[in-house]
Amino acid sequence: MPDVVIDYATVFRLLPGMVALLTPDLVYADANEEFLLSSGRTRDQLIGRYLFDVFPDNPNDPSANGIRNLAASLQRVAETGERDAMALQRYDVESAERPGEWEERYWSPVNAPVFDAEGRVVLLVHRVEEVTELIRARGRRAGGQAQVLEAELYTRARELQELNERLREAHAREREVALALQNAMLPVTRPTGDTRIAVRYRPAAGSLNVCGDWYDLVDLPGDRIAVAVGDVVGHGLAAAGVMGQLRSALSATSRVAEGPAKALEVLGLYARSVEGAENTTVVETCIDWNGRTVTYSSAGHLPPALLRHDGTVEFLDQATDPPLGARPEHLPRPQATTGFTPGDTLVLYTDGLVERRREDIDVGLERLAGALVRHRGDDPERIADALLVDLLPVGGATDDTALIVVRL
Repeated sequence: MPDVVIDYATVFRLLPGMVALLTPDLVYADANEEFLLSSGRTRDQLIGRYLFDVFPDNPNDPSANGIRNLAASLQRVAETGERDAMALQRYDVESAERPGEWEERYWSPVNAPVFDAEGRVVLLVHRVEEVTELIRARGRRAGGQAQVLEAELYTRARELQELNERLREAHAREREVALALQNAMLPVTRPTGDTRIAVRYRPAAGSLNVCGDWYDLVDLPGDRIAVAVGDVVGHGLAAAGVMGQLRSALSATSRVAEGPAKALEVLGLYARSVEGAENTTVVETCIDWNGRTVTYSSAGHLPPALLRHDGTVEFLDQATDPPLGARPEHLPRPQATTGFTPGDTLVLYTDGLVERRREDIDVGLERLAGALVRHRGDDPERIADALLVDLLPVGGATDDTALIVVRL
């Protein structure tokens, strides 16, 4: 088949159904011809204007809430990055030629996100199925039965809307429980000895995307400290339970194991008995202040970043092995050691900080290195805040983010 260059702008305008594009601020960015025709609006009356300015709810009918429901759906899509199919909605659409005249319409909308290269929601696709004529046709054929059907449809739509609201409230309560559980299981951070350590945790944007990531700080004999971060596959309360078990096991093991590799070996054996722990990634570093070394081992996790005092960034990737439970046989895990100079900065993090949809991970690591170099003169607290601002999407990451910054 010969290559065909597709003019997607023309395809969009000629789509047979009603389709519009809005910004996350609910401003119309574009609309196809069917949307303009069915809504009775010209491009000048629509493009660049706010949703409620174009289609206000009927002020003469207190029960008219179709546009408010639509706005709530679009905002959910912008915040969560998830598609939202709405129940049948009744809209009172004001005539563009005869202000003050309102026409009752029935539309069934579906709203979906459009992401940029960094996973941020930049546009909202608003597709509408027009069913007003179907209801009117039935009314002409069946007389009063159409009004009954119309009332039933509207009642069912209102019931579905109320059910959705109750489900969202229940989901919000579950999210609060998960966050409280996570805060109870994660350690209380504090400076250890004369070190300067900053810790941040940011849950994913939307629904219950929490509790998959963890961090740990453990004082060790001989003026040493173990610093670890990990990421359990999945989200929600089940992942929270797995996270708590693995974090506690690693915290205890790190106190007696001869280095990070041995600690991860023991954790891997333990993880075989924990349902849901398979393919968990974790990296642990051991900082020896007297020897000025960082010893590390990784079970499939992203490499820690070592910001040198001279402004160079080294990723500690010389001791990486598969995630926990990724292979059936037990083998020793690798371990590597690198030296540091006082004033260097060690950064451990989970994938929510650097990974983006449809983007190679090396791009995210380069972005992290650039941000570290820009802020290398700051203290750990300011570096941690700056990394979250510079690297997380404006609308919130789609995965949890744990971050530890240690001034060596």
